Amino acid sequence: LLTFCLLLVWFYFWWEAHNDYSEFNWFLYNRSGEWSDGTVPILATTAAGFTYIAFLIVSSRLVLALCHVATGPFLHIGALAAVTALSWIVAGQVTRAEKMMFQVVVVLLYVSVLLALYMVPLHITSPCIMDPATLKPRPAVIGHQGAPMLAPENTIWSFQRALQMNVTGLEADVAISTDGVPFLMRDFTLRRTTDVEKVFPDRQMDEASLFNWTDLQQLNAGRWFLKDDPFWTVHTLLQRERERIANQTVCSLEQLLKLASYHNSTVVFRLRRPPPKHPCYDSWINDTLQAVQQSGVPQSLVMWTPDDNRAQVRQLAPDLIQTSVVKRSPQVLEQSGISSLLLRYNQVSREEIRNFSEAHINLTLYTVNEPWLYSVLWCSGVSSVSSEASHVLLKVPYPIWLMRPNEYCLAWVSADLISFAVVIGIFIFQKYRMSGMRSYNPEQIMLNAAVRRSSGDINVMKEKLIFSAERGSRYVTETLSCCLTASWRTTKAAVTQNVKPDGSPLMLQVAVEECCFSTPSAFFDVRSISTTEQKDRCAS
Repeated sequence: LLTFCLLLVWFYFWWEAHNDYSEFNWFLYNRSGEWSDGTVPILATTAAGFTYIAFLIVSSRLVLALCHVATGPFLHIGALAAVTALSWIVAGQVTRAEKMMFQVVVVLLYVSVLLALYMVPLHITSPCIMDPATLKPRPAVIGHQGAPMLAPENTIWSFQRALQMNVTGLEADVAISTDGVPFLMRDFTLRRTTDVEKVFPDRQMDEASLFNWTDLQQLNAGRWFLKDDPFWTVHTLLQRERERIANQTVCSLEQLLKLASYHNSTVVFRLRRPPPKHPCYDSWINDTLQAVQQSGVPQSLVMWTPDDNRAQVRQLAPDLIQTSVVKRSPQVLEQSGISSLLLRYNQVSREEIRNFSEAHINLTLYTVNEPWLYSVLWCSGVSSVSSEASHVLLKVPYPIWLMRPNEYCLAWVSADLISFAVVIGIFIFQKYRMSGMRSYNPEQIMLNAAVRRSSGDINVMKEKLIFSAERGSRYVTETLSCCLTASWRTTKAAVTQNVKPDGSPLMLQVAVEECCFSTPSAFFDVRSISTTEQKDRCAS
């Protein structure tokens, strides 16, 4: 039972953390320098898998409260079913116990747990328990690095695939080359997503921003996707798509902005400042702003996230959507002239989401890949999400589950009543069952077991033992009757013991009656058996 419960817990956390597998693999890559799918070997074993989920939750700072909010009602029903089923074991132990104190303690503990579960819904709050009439429009979906499950991340083809699925915006990570060209790159190095090891083997460990744009254009940024298959989707691609992927190169910010302008799509990018010795260490804001202006994209489509020199940027490009990647109160954001917020999905609560919405702050949460998480955020009132699985989320027409408060109360009360009735029934049945077993004496139980047991030579045995003793001398007479027959109808055992007042004669008779014989019985007598041998035979 304990193993089964641990397995259920492991599967639950595996399902909850599945949304963050991609980020966890990237987390490992940044620390080890080697790209591999860390989920496969870890999930191969249950013990290591449970440890993996725990570490995954810690490393990605996944808030357990969000899991509770998303699945609280279902966890309550599951726990209630498990504890109700456990009543069979508890009732069996209580009815078998002989000590009253043990029975009282076990019953009190079990009833306490059961009553606590009955009251748990009083503390369960979920955004999906609401009136459907108050449900806000579905959150807009932004392609995080394009469509990285279907094409190499941060490449033109990846963003084109995302636009083909009608995303409302595109998100990218931007670095700056040594000659001041902003380009798209998530990692600090080029090893994972390019063939830098082949083209520049001596520089493969250098930071991506230490390359100039001419060198970056020589790198292939697509073959790694076909080789590593990071999301197990390569087998679903057509041959022409694979050929196009194999020819992808490093994408510049200007190329992305021109593509977004053509499709009238919003662009949000997080700009990474180059290292101190970089030629553009001081001019990185101006270089990026210049690229935005040269692309010709309407400023109202660009979400500007760097906090550095924000006032200067606002003067040079007043129509940019000022966006913060740091959590601040709605009042501070309004004072700073910031109208949009880009945060990780576990950094805000339901109340904060409502406060941002009331303050007309556009809130975008990343990275949301699972439909259940998208549904919870939808019910919470989030305006947009950034996703690596936009092709999945855009197929979600309605929250996965949505329940009116009165419907949830009805389900809660019904589940509690059914559970209570089942528990009472199980305790009554176990008591009746055990009381029936106690009505048999030990001789009956052994004889019935012997009757039910089949044998190749003897199907039924009838024993009649008569022992007698006289004063001054002791002898034993035993008559053993064996019945070589096919069946029994009923068996009764009677034990009589007669002792004379002077204590000399002793008669012990064990008789088995009402046999149904189909053949004559065979008898054999054994006389003068020793007392020790008599006891052994009686015991057997």
